Amino acid sequence: MTRRPREVDIEDAVDRYLRHRDPTARYTSFDYCFNHFQQRRSAVAGWDEPTGMEASCFHLGFYLASWGMLRGSSELLQRSARHLVPLVETVADAPAELWDLDLNRYDAESVDLIYRTSLEIRRALRPVEASDILVTKVMLGVFGCVPAFDTYFKKGFGVSTFNTGSLHLVGEFYRANAARIDGLREPTLDFTTGLPSSRLYTRAKVVDMVFFVEGGTPLGTTGGDGGDPSNAGARWQAQEGGDGSS
Repeated sequence: MTRRPREVDIEDAVDRYLRHRDPTARYTSFDYCFNHFQQRRSAVAGWDEPTGMEASCFHLGFYLASWGMLRGSSELLQRSARHLVPLVETVADAPAELWDLDLNRYDAESVDLIYRTSLEIRRALRPVEASDILVTKVMLGVFGCVPAFDTYFKKGFGVSTFNTGSLHLVGEFYRANAARIDGLREPTLDFTTGLPSSRLYTRAKVVDMVFFVEGGTPLGTTGGDGGDPSNAGARWQAQEGGDGSS
């Protein structure tokens, strides 16, 4: 059964996120990483190319560091950028359809592809025990096909786990708000010029912005739920029953 969309001010949340955007700001590392991988795709793993394997590892590593994946307790902090080589190889070998997959194409088959790819990424990061947060941040920063299921997103969206059930809920939320989300797809920033590029944020990235803010990130304060970001998500899930994390 289709769940009714949760009550969230999508435009306000995206505005709060983007008002902090700057070419040298921390979170713009996403733009540079995403641009790099999308421009080169299967060529990101080339050893003899100046924009190949080494550049890919550094782009991905700096993006993950900017987004909190190399903190003191992280296993990844104990590794050099070269640890990411098997991950970049896995990315380069990903099915072609994954590079263009976005929320407007979410169905049972595409959701299954996303989840299977997440397992391959997890394996590529061994012996680091990759969390759902790390895996989905990689997938967002490379493919842009799924929001990052970090603490803020899960609180804001009202799910507790990354799995096919929660991915279907993301797809349902998009379909209920497609025109609004599509209208908020701003260009990424280009590393060389610091100006907007010709590449738009994916729909999944827009939804990631919305619930990153709605979940209580220090970028801005949430509204409409007494400062408790979990209230909105719980209200949405309660309308149909279930927690969206099956």
